[in-house]
Amino acid sequence: MIVPRHVLGGKGYVAPSDKLNIASVGAGGMAAGNISRVDHENIVALCDVDDNRAANTYKKYPKAKRYKDFRVMLEKEKSIDAVIVATPDHTHAVAAMAAIKRGKHVYVQKPLTHTVAEARALTEAAREYKVITQMGNQGRSGEGTRRLAEWLWAGAIGDVTEVHSWTNRPVWPQGIDRPKETPPVPDTLDWNLWLSTAPERPYHPTYLPFNWRAWFDFGCGALGDMGCHILDPVYHALKVKYPLWVQGSFSYEVPTMWKRWQNNETYPNASMITYRFPARENMPPVTLTWYDGGILPVWPAELEGVDIPMDGGSMFIGSKGMLICSTYGGDVKMFPEERYLEFKDIPKTLPRVHTTHEQNWLDGIKNNTQPCSNFDYSGPLSEMVLMGNLAIRVPGKRLIWDGDGMQVTNVPDANRFVKTEYRSGWHL
Repeated sequence: MIVPRHVLGGKGYVAPSDKLNIASVGAGGMAAGNISRVDHENIVALCDVDDNRAANTYKKYPKAKRYKDFRVMLEKEKSIDAVIVATPDHTHAVAAMAAIKRGKHVYVQKPLTHTVAEARALTEAAREYKVITQMGNQGRSGEGTRRLAEWLWAGAIGDVTEVHSWTNRPVWPQGIDRPKETPPVPDTLDWNLWLSTAPERPYHPTYLPFNWRAWFDFGCGALGDMGCHILDPVYHALKVKYPLWVQGSFSYEVPTMWKRWQNNETYPNASMITYRFPARENMPPVTLTWYDGGILPVWPAELEGVDIPMDGGSMFIGSKGMLICSTYGGDVKMFPEERYLEFKDIPKTLPRVHTTHEQNWLDGIKNNTQPCSNFDYSGPLSEMVLMGNLAIRVPGKRLIWDGDGMQVTNVPDANRFVKTEYRSGWHL
């Protein structure tokens, strides 16, 4: 016998036998993939500011109500149980918070938010409203990050005191100035809604649908794009949280770009960011260095001839050896080889996810359990990642971080990037 949801009652409770009513803020690009992996539930509403970008998804789900403004959608569609947020970074927090405050479960693409303060706010709101949450760092549901943690916790390479992580991003233009042309806004696009929280500026096709990642007002650069993937195995296995300090440096293609940097428009062509973390549990202090834009670590002699994942990965250096993994913690190579042979078959002690990342979220909603990248996990992870971008905004200075107080203690001016002001009409 199937018991209807309204009989069971309870805030946010959905019987496993019932289908969820799901809405999405964002319908093209990454959102289309997220929606397709939950469409065995009911897709009841779709919101996108660009009809052209969303056209294929609209066609695929003709029964779903269509909106341009997520605030209108959430106000009108009372039956929504859960919301996907897959927009440019600067709209993640306001869309997710609007859903959370209405008791809706949320799946939010990575990075969770545009700023450190927004990540903290979403984490706390998810606890307060008791909703089921998931960030879209899909590698968290994979085997790699778990197996890597089991090896490191078993002492496979001893005490880890140094980690180097890298990406081939950016694969979009950075280190550029604001365009001077002001072409007309396409008829299919609501530019005002696309800007959402960001300061007003004229439309230009250089910003969307993909290159917004480069711009301070809209995206989080190479670190924001890939850090929640590549640094997740580091965050998990080494149990780090708030850094003691961060320091960054960067490079532009030509020296004259320094003037453009001062215009605060885009992230640099390449950057190197160092985090220092304190001792945790039985682990010693550790230094993490991030590289992007073609900058790479100095490879130890032991890695000569080794096939290194150049598109992204991490190198863990311990007191008894070293370990290299790819973006999601997989494709592990351990040195010396004797250490790998000794530890490769140790028992699997961590629970595995045997579904998609999106299904892990849906199962959590129906079983009233938190998924593997819920905001209690992914919120602090996102804070750690986005701390690196503070170091890029204040280059060359070591920023001492009070994690609990969420502030830089030695360079007060850096705190203006911890939380940014929203355009009039927008709020968390």
